[in-house]
Amino acid sequence: GCVLVVSVIEQLAQWHNSTVKAAMERLCDYIPGKYQIMCHMSCCIDREMNADVVCHSLRLCKQDPGQPLCHLYSPPKREKHSSGLFHALAHARPKHQIGSKSFMGFSSVCAFPLLANLCEKIKYILRNKLPFEDFDGDKFSTFPTLRGYHWRGRDCDDKNTTVYPGRRPDNWDARSDSNCNGIWGVDPKDGIPYEEKFCKGADSKGVVLLGDSAGAHFHIPPEWMTVTQMSAKSFANLPMAFSDELDWPQFSEITGFLNSTIGGWTDSLYLRLRKRNRCNHRDLQNISQNGGSSGNLLSLIKSLARNQLLDNPAIVIYATIGNDVCNGERDTLAHMTTPKEMLSNVVQALRYLDSHLPNGSHVILTGLVDGRFLWDNLHDRYHPLGQLNKDVTYSQLYSFLDCLQVSPCSGWLTPNETLRNLTSERALQLSNVLKEIARSEKFANFDTFYMDFPLRQTAEEWRKMGGEPWQLIEPVDGFHPSQIAAALGTGITWQKALHEWPQVLGKENPFNDQIEAIFKDQGGH
Repeated sequence: GCVLVVSVIEQLAQWHNSTVKAAMERLCDYIPGKYQIMCHMSCCIDREMNADVVCHSLRLCKQDPGQPLCHLYSPPKREKHSSGLFHALAHARPKHQIGSKSFMGFSSVCAFPLLANLCEKIKYILRNKLPFEDFDGDKFSTFPTLRGYHWRGRDCDDKNTTVYPGRRPDNWDARSDSNCNGIWGVDPKDGIPYEEKFCKGADSKGVVLLGDSAGAHFHIPPEWMTVTQMSAKSFANLPMAFSDELDWPQFSEITGFLNSTIGGWTDSLYLRLRKRNRCNHRDLQNISQNGGSSGNLLSLIKSLARNQLLDNPAIVIYATIGNDVCNGERDTLAHMTTPKEMLSNVVQALRYLDSHLPNGSHVILTGLVDGRFLWDNLHDRYHPLGQLNKDVTYSQLYSFLDCLQVSPCSGWLTPNETLRNLTSERALQLSNVLKEIARSEKFANFDTFYMDFPLRQTAEEWRKMGGEPWQLIEPVDGFHPSQIAAALGTGITWQKALHEWPQVLGKENPFNDQIEAIFKDQGGH
């Protein structure tokens, strides 16, 4: 965190040819008020010292006994190895010899009174994975972030626990909208409720994602750390991003429903299902978390909102595409999920679903990604932090994170080709477990399908459109699928389902145009 912030401040000073103090003030002007927690650091930053030296001399970064000295930038020019960094630290000016107590708040942002309330809310949703603002306790909300309607269909009556997206209509919604799809009331011409007329027998179903940070659509805007693009507008979305855990499920591949504001375009399984059958409006749940794996999904799955007796069937996408082989451990192979553990975890999750999903549901198991794509396409490119001075490649970023033991994936984000291959080998073994489960396990309330993660097809599709493979990867973390990759992946998944499992998607509703026409007549209700 320190290296990131100090890098941005130093580059702002360089780009605008200003003092560090002026650059700090500029950054603070960009950032929304209560997030200006790092605005007291300018006294301690010197443009002549790189961010590694500053942060080590502030003691915000430290070297544990027996561990390497972690650094993002190449060591100072005196010597091209880490002793150059030792030398720079030894000669850091006295004003930089500051105890960590002075900056306790920097490493613990929740200590700041203005952020304490938000931190408590975020702790609640991280613990429960349920909307913070949910007055009737039905797991749906009228508030967008903090696990609200960016993650699940928007509630249309947050004071009534029997009104929520995805339920079968109460008395055909003649009097009120019990399932929040906007279709209710009676046609005055014939006295038939609109929901009965347009949605009866329409095979309505919702979409649920059980996933990880890729499914939640983790994204750190590159303009937050690219000083040549930085302005107040760059940070306007900071409060929303923070309260959505740096995830953007509203633009994601499975449950996206808003036009993307983070590049690319939005296309999702939910939007396509809604277009196919307008009665599916708002029936979505993104039950994903950063770090989601087959193991911790067993607790996450309990936040599913589906009533077996009252609700429509659902299409559930099970997609933990990397964290069963990805970890930041030094002996990363020893900490990967084994095929035996994978089998146990997934079957347990499916049994839970079988006891909660309405009959006629479907589950699609998605295989793990082949993450060698990341190193192959990014390692020698410049990271947003390194673009100004051409001094930070993704290879350097990966090594820095690995040294700190916070790498999102030590097995793939490494120059060690043997380790990358072994990680992909384990990923393939786990995908084969999923494939076998789909083939052999039977459940009472849903059928099960398997599909490979469509990375190769996505890359081919993007090349045909004139794109480069690296554009399919999130630029800041160098690890997650980008907005473009998410949108292209939707089309590939949809085509596969359309041709191989048409029963999953349900039939096209012949009344879609009439539903939209009535909406317009009623002022878009």
